[in-house]
Amino acid sequence: MAYQQKLAEKLLVLNDRGQGVLIRMNHIKKTCTDPKRRPSFLADKSMEGVVKYINRKFPNIDLRGSSQQLSNIQKQKSAVLEGLSSYYESFIDVMEFRDHVYDLLNTIDACQCFFNITVNFDFTKNYLDLIITYASVILMLSRIDDKKVLVGMYNCAYELSNGSSDPSYPRLGQMILEYEHPLKKLTEEFGPHTKSVTEALLSLHSVYPRRNLPAEQWRNAQLLSLLSVPATMLNPAMCDTMACEYLSMEVMERWIILGFLLCHTSLNINAASQDLWKMALRSGLYVTLIRDEVINIHKLSEEHLDGLKGYSKRLADIKECKEHTIVNCGATHREKRHFLRHALKELIKVLEDEPALLGPKVLFVFMALSFSRDEVLWLVRHAENIPKTKTPEDFADVHMAELLFYMERLQALLGRYNYVIQRYHLQYLSQFDALILNDTIQSIYVCPEEESVLMTSFVSALSALTLKQLEGGKEFDFKAVRMDWLRLQAYTSVGKATLPLKEYPDLAKIMNMTQFHTKMMDNVDELLNETADLSSLCFYTRVFEKMFSQSSEEVSMQRYLMAFPMVCTHFSQNTHQMCPEEVEVMEKQALRLCVTFMEEIAIQTCTVVLEISTEQCNLHEQLLPKHSAETISAARNKKMKKPPPKKDAPKNKPGAESQRKDRAVVTNMDKMHLTLTELCTSYSMCSEFTVFKHIFVPSEFLLTQLETGLSKIFIRMAHYNQTTQEIARPSELLAGIQTYVTSLYTLTRYINVDITRLVKNVLLQQTQPLDSHGAPTITTLYTNWYLESLLRQASSAFIAHCPTMHCFVNHNVENEQNFKADEYSDICEMRALAELIGPYGLKFLGENLMWHITSQVSELKCFLLQKKSSLPNVSSCENVLKRMTIIGVILSFRTMAQGALEEVMHRHCPFLMGSIECLKDYVCTDTDIKVALSVYELASATGLPCDIDPALVSAISNMRSDNSSNEDEYKTTCLLLVYIAVSLPTLSVDPNSFYSRERGGHQNNIHCLAAAVNHLSAAMFTVQNKNIEQHLKEFLQVASSILLQLGQNMDKTEVKNRDSVCLLLDMIVDESPFLSQDMLEDCFPYVLLRNAYREVHRAFIYTMG
Repeated sequence: MAYQQKLAEKLLVLNDRGQGVLIRMNHIKKTCTDPKRRPSFLADKSMEGVVKYINRKFPNIDLRGSSQQLSNIQKQKSAVLEGLSSYYESFIDVMEFRDHVYDLLNTIDACQCFFNITVNFDFTKNYLDLIITYASVILMLSRIDDKKVLVGMYNCAYELSNGSSDPSYPRLGQMILEYEHPLKKLTEEFGPHTKSVTEALLSLHSVYPRRNLPAEQWRNAQLLSLLSVPATMLNPAMCDTMACEYLSMEVMERWIILGFLLCHTSLNINAASQDLWKMALRSGLYVTLIRDEVINIHKLSEEHLDGLKGYSKRLADIKECKEHTIVNCGATHREKRHFLRHALKELIKVLEDEPALLGPKVLFVFMALSFSRDEVLWLVRHAENIPKTKTPEDFADVHMAELLFYMERLQALLGRYNYVIQRYHLQYLSQFDALILNDTIQSIYVCPEEESVLMTSFVSALSALTLKQLEGGKEFDFKAVRMDWLRLQAYTSVGKATLPLKEYPDLAKIMNMTQFHTKMMDNVDELLNETADLSSLCFYTRVFEKMFSQSSEEVSMQRYLMAFPMVCTHFSQNTHQMCPEEVEVMEKQALRLCVTFMEEIAIQTCTVVLEISTEQCNLHEQLLPKHSAETISAARNKKMKKPPPKKDAPKNKPGAESQRKDRAVVTNMDKMHLTLTELCTSYSMCSEFTVFKHIFVPSEFLLTQLETGLSKIFIRMAHYNQTTQEIARPSELLAGIQTYVTSLYTLTRYINVDITRLVKNVLLQQTQPLDSHGAPTITTLYTNWYLESLLRQASSAFIAHCPTMHCFVNHNVENEQNFKADEYSDICEMRALAELIGPYGLKFLGENLMWHITSQVSELKCFLLQKKSSLPNVSSCENVLKRMTIIGVILSFRTMAQGALEEVMHRHCPFLMGSIECLKDYVCTDTDIKVALSVYELASATGLPCDIDPALVSAISNMRSDNSSNEDEYKTTCLLLVYIAVSLPTLSVDPNSFYSRERGGHQNNIHCLAAAVNHLSAAMFTVQNKNIEQHLKEFLQVASSILLQLGQNMDKTEVKNRDSVCLLLDMIVDESPFLSQDMLEDCFPYVLLRNAYREVHRAFIYTMG
């Protein structure tokens, strides 16, 4: 009879099915209570009357007599059927599941099955799981407030579409009504099964009490310690009830609480039942129904038993247990977590040092994981619903990260040394289990054929195992063996079994042990899921995030913080194929939590790293040359025996912070390094992990935060103030950045991160106008400052270009500028600027300079078109020369920047520069202009000087309007050169046109006209495809003629600075690649230039000493 009933198979199938139905009920409840996911028909205002009517009339809804109330369903019956079909079918699943459970429980009672968790473990466990799963489904069904509406509305739509109600609706409606008071109905149903359920529950009396011990007794027994008895360290960990040793305490408590509520009569007639029940009631306040749905065990028990006669003593027991739990339970579990942290730490240290011990002692690992998982989930359940107690701190744990970390480490050890575990247990199975099982079978006098076949197959399968199979990489699969053992338990546990298992406890003990050993061969992952699964935390997001926050604030816990995102890898194990809709929700939740944790860890680490770097930058800043004046002055005064000036307090010299007089004194830098060490230790936990098929790399989160933080710091270090137009010198910013980079490289001592890639990414972004977040960069700040401050004042002649020193300098005027121009434009600063913003940044700077140049050129063109038919006057000449001087100033600054870039590029990539120079030298006058410009563009990007500026050519060509012809543009350019030439004499009247030998230029920057004439004419004639040399030669002739006429003027006021102006011709020729001194000699005698140089140098005052 037992063979035909297939009890084992039905138990497995129904348990899996029941779990899926339970998860679906939970999902429906969550969906209906979430305004965002709630079915639209329940939230629609037009359906409010329908909802109320169905709730009132359910399940007897008369469609004919209530057509007016249900008219809205008639209008959208197809949409209702489609939208509510999954809900309706889920409730049908509950009904069908209930029917199958009824049949199986009745069959088991008819077979008079024997249950004992220590003997037929799998059979008893599956039986208890089925009972509790069924009860949980019914309780979960009762928590769905909209179940009547969902079922009734669907049936109405179905009947309106098909003319008759759904065939399952009458039974389904009746079932929903019956379970409005679920426990009352369940108690009636389980009346006939009380004997079997009580027997199964009472078998826990040999397991649950010894598992439910306080931490002090664990400590006295040295639980989980491999070092307590060194002589037995290599002995295999084994006992009569191996599977019971890692059985979840929460599972047993759920069995006991719900089991005795369903079969409460045994509480009044059986003292053992009372003891077990009260012990479970004292263990906590809540047990899990499913996911984050919990049962308040005392409240539920009290409400259920309150309406029954003869249970007044049990009600008193409930109140007493509740008071005891509130007072003592929090502290008890806190001590357990404290013990487990130390026990797991010791276990990990021993197993990491001697991984071979994982073979004989692997049971300890699963016990440790199971105990820890129970304590973590207990705290999570109760932290969500903290009772009114004097010690609420017992329901919070700032050290939770450490316990989670050790759990993850143990799981990692099992994965890393899986081969060691397999090798040990393969030999154990083939050389011990098979032999002792064979001897036990031989000692059985009466053995039916079916049982004999199964047991013989066990021996055969185990005896055939060899090490060569493992070494050859064979995949082992013992699922069939374990399934046959469950079948054998079912066959031998029926009332009239020929081979009753309870009379052969040795066989049960051996097979239970053998089953554990087979799981070590092929089923370690499933066993880990059973003992270490923390996927329920996915549904306790608030508590989980609070635990992380509390742990992150404790410095000693920061090294374990990576355990929190690692726990998110468990969440994918908690899905079920019967509820695929839940997977997407869980995936989003898991990814959100994981990203939140990873970002928070990265932010904390980044903050500490950047604080250390900032401190190092401050220390380095003390060593800058600008701070040495005070030290030099003090040394000089000391040498000259002058009294030191009186000051408030003496300043410490750089390096004084490194002098320690007492080791006990802890500086802020010491604390930061300690924090950094703790945080970086967490990154060593794993290099990457997967959450729902998404790969997370912790170091990448850190690099992302460092990249963002560095970008912001570099911008702050520039000290740019748009209002006052203040900014840090490029050299100072570069020194600060180099200090930061040097400090960042110390991070590689703690953690394996690519700092070089990080720095390159950050600095490369700073060479663009905007970074990856759309924020302004160093390039933008310095471009704006040089254009708005330096060049604007240089264009107004408040600042002079100084060719001798290759910089800009301030004039000695009363209204002195708020900055010294030479401190921002000398060779060192230009090199620093080139280092900071690189070729890309200087290209952006050049584009902005070109925009200002084209603005001036556009104004010049408009002016020339207006004055085309009239002779030049003084104001016209001054206007042209002023705008050309502005262009010259801008081009001079660009030349300085390009020269600095060339030096930087030569230092960084000399071989590349050599190739580009060779290519540039290959360009000659006969080269096609398009090819030449392409080569010049490449050369200009690296800072090399070019005969024709490609950026200026591009800017000029983009200025051309559609209406203007090439001939008109050409005439305008020629007219501009003529205008410039005839306007030169007007410069001699300006007193600021004086040439300064010291600076190598004129006070009003007219020497920049040379650069303006050369570069602008070359660009404009290139665009117009004309001969540059010919036209510059003509310009030279006109200018020389005009200046020679100026020499005939005897009015001293008009020719005061004639000599200084004459030098412009020599400067134009000297800077031009198209003109030569021979050309100048033909139209302007060299003796006049020599006399001009002598006159301007004679006016220079020499100061000696």
